[in-house]
Amino acid sequence: MSDSLSAEEAPICSAKGCRAAAEWALRWNNPRLHTADRRKTWLACADHRSSLGDFLAARGFLREVAPLPASPTLDS
Repeated sequence: MSDSLSAEEAPICSAKGCRAAAEWALRWNNPRLHTADRRKTWLACADHRSSLGDFLAARGFLREVAPLPASPTLDS
């Protein structure tokens, strides 16, 4: 059994039309709809991390950005 995910099991980017493997978790909430401790998550590949983060930040929704476990963005 392998610790790495197969391509079919790997999480994919949340950007519309993107099928790339996700490397980042963008955690957010809409304070008008969600309690302060609730977090929703969008996944992002390296190419879409900034654009998805900018979209959420412009609305005041972005709370944190963290690398996904087992992603190549984590130091070994």
